[in-house]
Amino acid sequence: MISTSGSVGLATRVGPDFGGVGASGTLTEIVGALLTVVLVVSVLMLAVCAIGWAIASAAGNYQAVTRARAGLWVAIGAAALAGGGVTWMNFLLRTGATS
Repeated sequence: MISTSGSVGLATRVGPDFGGVGASGTLTEIVGALLTVVLVVSVLMLAVCAIGWAIASAAGNYQAVTRARAGLWVAIGAAALAGGGVTWMNFLLRTGATS
């Protein structure tokens, strides 16, 4: 960093202060547990919708096929958002820690 006087100073390291939030360890555990629940429910929903899609397709029920396919896309989207959110947060924390 260059100061206004023209001399070169030390770079200041900026990062998150996890100690600034009371019970941040508990908060981290709760968020981790909720993300686990979201991913488990997404996988179960994916399996149920895939099975429903197969049965409805074999039976010729196109309305049920459409609903099962929509449920399948919702399950994939939920899993992608939950996993992508964790990845994005880890990227931001690593980027902030490297200054």
